[in-house]
Amino acid sequence: MPLKLNVGLSKKIGLPDYGSIGATCAVELEVDSSLLQGDLEAFHRHVRNAYAACRQAVQDELARHQPGPAAAGNASLASGQATPPAAAAPKSSGNGSQTQASGQDGPGRAQGASEKQQTYLRQLAGQIKGLGVRRLDTVALRMFGKPVAVISSLQASSLIDTLKAIKAGEIDLERTLSGGAP
Repeated sequence: MPLKLNVGLSKKIGLPDYGSIGATCAVELEVDSSLLQGDLEAFHRHVRNAYAACRQAVQDELARHQPGPAAAGNASLASGQATPPAAAAPKSSGNGSQTQASGQDGPGRAQGASEKQQTYLRQLAGQIKGLGVRRLDTVALRMFGKPVAVISSLQASSLIDTLKAIKAGEIDLERTLSGGAP
């Protein structure tokens, strides 16, 4: 009787200006159940091969989404330790950066936004005509249903990406503030 072997890897790395990129790979395959009783080394070989395939796929995906010439330097970051899977595929935040869809920084835990993220959010908001620090909470409430002071680190990263896109003219500020589609 065949056994189902599920293997998954997820990796997230930081980018300049408090952005981030992440990729996830999950593989399911069948192996002969007799390997567990008769040939444990062969079973472990199947597991290692599946992880190696996932690790390479995640590294390739992260390298593909790295910006410009820094990609070569940051590609080495993708070879670090992997964390358990959190999603079936990379999720885009709308401007090319990748985030996990869960809104959390790891399995089962949401870490609050760092002081650096909070400061950078206020700085970006001050640079956007018509937004400013006072209306920053309105954007956070529209996006996450809570003010900037209590968003998670991953949500802050997503908000930073959104503010950058607004600043670049890729997203309309007024539609974002009114709750419409960007």
